Amino acid sequence: MKLDNVIAVRKDKTVYRDGDKTIKVFNEKYSKSDILNEALNLARVEETGLNVPKIHEVGVVDGKWCIVTDHIEGKTLAKAYEDNPELMEDYLKLFVEIQMEIHEKQCPLLTKLKDKMRRKISLSGLDATTRYELSTRLDGMPKHTKLCHGDFIPTNIILKSDGTPYIIDWAHATQGNASADVARTYLQFHLKNNAEMGDRYLDMFCLMSDTPKQYVQQWMPIVAASQMVKGKDEEREFLLRWASVCDYE
Repeated sequence: MKLDNVIAVRKDKTVYRDGDKTIKVFNEKYSKSDILNEALNLARVEETGLNVPKIHEVGVVDGKWCIVTDHIEGKTLAKAYEDNPELMEDYLKLFVEIQMEIHEKQCPLLTKLKDKMRRKISLSGLDATTRYELSTRLDGMPKHTKLCHGDFIPTNIILKSDGTPYIIDWAHATQGNASADVARTYLQFHLKNNAEMGDRYLDMFCLMSDTPKQYVQQWMPIVAASQMVKGKDEEREFLLRWASVCDYE
């Protein structure tokens, strides 16, 4: 494997291209179990038939764990609408269509979304009363087994030159309620200071999927609490405001 063509640098990992392969190299602090779980998630999602990079290898390079997949040549959906703002609505519609296609799939061996959310609420650092209220709300939400991406944002969609979309970064994939996945995407837009796009996204998703907006909103305090586990100081005040609301409006 050649590690001389860096295509992305992220927290705790660097992504390289070697011919028709992408090599994601994790730093020494990254949990081995999280790396193996990410690879397993991708392998399981690959079996659904969705357009995802095929996994080829999990190994160690220069003493660091790595995941080797197909390299998908193209531009992210975020870059596409940045370059063509007049096509914003078309790209947003495509974004929603891809997410709805994901939610149509089942991946029964993935971690259950409710189990993951329950663990994150317990580790959120919120006071006991708020944790209890959020856990009670979580327990009362309908149990579904739909495939959920867990980090469905425009930078995780790559459009090939022929327009074919590929979905990347399945580290947070679970099976559960699709509206939780939607609430997390909506939250991510707000965290990136793009509330207007988040509102347009939510309106379009609810319209196209015939989902009541109030149903998605019930998940918002829960996903906000789960985000607090990341411990980002710059997000804490915003997330506290969302997570502390019992009847989200």
